[in-house]
Amino acid sequence: MISALDNNVHIRMVNISKSFGENKVLENFFINVEKGEFLTILGPSGCGKTTTLNLLAGFLFPDSGEIWIGDREVSRIPSHKRNLAMVFQNFALFPHMNVYENVSFGLKIRKVSNDIIYKKVENMLNLVGLDFETYKDRYSHQLSGGEQQRVSLARALVIEPEVLLLDEPLSNLDAKLRNNMRVEIKKIQEDIGTTTIYVTHDQEEALALSNKIALLHEGKISQIGSPPQIYSNPKSKFVADFIGHSNFIQGTVSEIADDEVIIQIYEGLKIHTDLRDFMKKNREVTLIIRDENIMISENKIIGENVFKGEVESSLYLGPFQRTYVRIGDLYLSIFHKLDKFGRLPRRGDSIFVQLERHQLMALPGEIGH
Repeated sequence: MISALDNNVHIRMVNISKSFGENKVLENFFINVEKGEFLTILGPSGCGKTTTLNLLAGFLFPDSGEIWIGDREVSRIPSHKRNLAMVFQNFALFPHMNVYENVSFGLKIRKVSNDIIYKKVENMLNLVGLDFETYKDRYSHQLSGGEQQRVSLARALVIEPEVLLLDEPLSNLDAKLRNNMRVEIKKIQEDIGTTTIYVTHDQEEALALSNKIALLHEGKISQIGSPPQIYSNPKSKFVADFIGHSNFIQGTVSEIADDEVIIQIYEGLKIHTDLRDFMKKNREVTLIIRDENIMISENKIIGENVFKGEVESSLYLGPFQRTYVRIGDLYLSIFHKLDKFGRLPRRGDSIFVQLERHQLMALPGEIGH
């Protein structure tokens, strides 16, 4: 078993800008990764995730700004002098080499002695869940996708890098195997403690793996924080929409009393919520509620923010289901257990929903602002 490494480092990217022709991908970009942290860079296609990773790896140089790995400024230092390792989306194993030769490649380049190489490769393959004696002589075409990804991870970690970079490493795996590999990657990173930066567009992956998430949008960080912070306290409509499934309800502040506010959604529908600093009478507000936080019942619910609606459609998802409900002009998506309603709701059913006050988040302005 390999113990935690002591060469993991703190990373900073300061005022980074990068353009390709007239296309500015990153502008005044700043990110800070603590020693031993697992940071996931998350965002839609084209937001600058892979560019950020390539800048860190030394495959690209920034137009301006500084990149610090530990106490070294490496903005113009080539990749092979940065003591980092990268795991790619397509595994990138050498097809003419067996597993042992693939994993030992970086150590041989560094002129490590053969007896030390043998022991390190043996330990690392066992660490990633591949029995050394079983797999060392196999070639990539004899491995499953998950096994190839484990070999790729072992090859990256065996050189004991200061920083581990992973570029959507699970996107080519099927859903079940992807879930299994998430568990393995998280466990290995916790065991070894290498400072890790992981790029993905998969929000579930980011929430499951990370100590911290940086959500990118059009080359800028929309929000950075722990998974619970990002999920439970989104700072913008984009963040709330990209992470999880949210309902956005637009209204106007109609009444303010002490710490309570009444939001007029449309004629005849008002929602009670907590007072926020930005709320002023007649100001537009966007209320946000996660679809799993809406109460649903066939029978009348006692409490505030209870409304009667009509089922538009319902999707059976095993122990859970997603039900779409219309309340006048308001359309809600609700994710709930089957036993919360008693049966699969049908189109046209009357239904009661409750938007609990403490589950309502709020942002100033209209949706999209």
